Amino acid sequence: MSIHGLCQVCESMAAEQQCQQCGALVCHTHYDEETGLCINCASAVGSR
Repeated sequence: MSIHGLCQVCESMAAEQQCQQCGALVCHTHYDEETGLCINCASAVGSR
């Protein structure tokens, strides 16, 4: 799958990943590699 567009968290960096929970497209800064979640979802489940 190809990811195109801006990060849906910071809206300034290119999106490189997609959150496995909410589907948000996010940059590497706002993606938790361990969980596969964006920082918003990761913090909601206590991973960050």
